[in-house]
Amino acid sequence: MSGIRAVNTKPELVIRSALHAMGFRFRLHAKELPGRPDLVFPKYRAAVFVHGCFWHGHDCSLFRLPGTRQEFWQQKIGRNQARDAEVRLRLSGMGWRQLAIWECAFRGPGQIGLQETVRRAADWIRSDSNLYEIRSETA
Repeated sequence: MSGIRAVNTKPELVIRSALHAMGFRFRLHAKELPGRPDLVFPKYRAAVFVHGCFWHGHDCSLFRLPGTRQEFWQQKIGRNQARDAEVRLRLSGMGWRQLAIWECAFRGPGQIGLQETVRRAADWIRSDSNLYEIRSETA
């Protein structure tokens, strides 16, 4: 598991590149914010997390609990979900809007596609909407 990246994952790089091409400028992994959001848009007071469906236990076709060491994986993914909930609360308390982009939104069955994912993300960033998530149509 030491080879698993926490930052600069492929899904994150794809979203980051597309938003940058649309003219958005952002900070990466701001250490002063809870959860170190993947993308931070200070101008819009918005934080974006690009979540891998497996690591965050998303209820979609891309998540399947491994057959071996199930108790270990349930605990690990459960801790990730609890940490995500805590981060959401802390960021909200600090006045930050939050967007979770799930990997299944642009990968796998039921996906809405990369272009639609990025369009929805851009619309949300420009809006005044608070907590939001972008995921596959089947999730």
